[in-house]
Amino acid sequence: MEVRHATAPDQIPGATTEWLRRRFLAEQLFVPGEVRLVHSHHDRIVVGGAMPGDGPLELPCPDGLRAGYFLERRELGVVNVGETGTVTVDGTPYELSGKECLYAGMGAREVTFEGGPFYLVSTPAHASLPTVKATLEDAEPVRLGSPEGSNERTIHKYVHAEGIRSCQLVLGVTVLAPGSMWNTMPCHTHERRTEVYFYFGLPADQRVIHLMGRPDETRNLVVADRQAVISPPWSVHCGFGTHSYSFVWAMGGENQAYDDVEQVAIGEMR
Repeated sequence: MEVRHATAPDQIPGATTEWLRRRFLAEQLFVPGEVRLVHSHHDRIVVGGAMPGDGPLELPCPDGLRAGYFLERRELGVVNVGETGTVTVDGTPYELSGKECLYAGMGAREVTFEGGPFYLVSTPAHASLPTVKATLEDAEPVRLGSPEGSNERTIHKYVHAEGIRSCQLVLGVTVLAPGSMWNTMPCHTHERRTEVYFYFGLPADQRVIHLMGRPDETRNLVVADRQAVISPPWSVHCGFGTHSYSFVWAMGGENQAYDDVEQVAIGEMR
């Protein structure tokens, strides 16, 4: 498990591209036959990828968590980002198709993966909640944007206060309409939560230009398919793709209020 330490906005001016990528971009989450994990000190979020090979993969418990098993003090969101696969939680199998989600609560001891691959997001937890599967049809859809703004999109909210219950994890999948390339524009920050954007469904030779940093002093990351950007609470998070794509957004922090954000007008960005 790779560990990323917390950052502050005054570290961004003068930062090189390589510095930004090392601290905020998770590039190699998917390796055949492995579970790869990245632990961020921003709200203690863990993101990862499980890419089973010929047999099932077990969710490990890295030494850095100081726990007897991965979900001893954590909760987990899983999104299938490939072919149909199965996630088994304490002996109960859950079949997930592409873009479908599974939530596993604190206290689940054994989690294994077959098929997929699967994107993983975990936050600290203080109570045990049931394991729940949800399809795109189960998720609460929110349609935003317009063709004129090239940002028409459907937000499928999976784990949130009115959906799958969790301690602090909030998670969903956004699918852009054909011809739309901008996500989350106008953009925002939320000082009480860290958010991670995971981009997928992007052809290998295409990219997403992800904007980050303070609204009045933005920087960018060039992001490939199946890579994740860790966005600290002080940073904006939005992007433009060179091709159609989808992304998983996930948050952890002080609250679960979806609309607790600081909106940024497009004209105020620099």
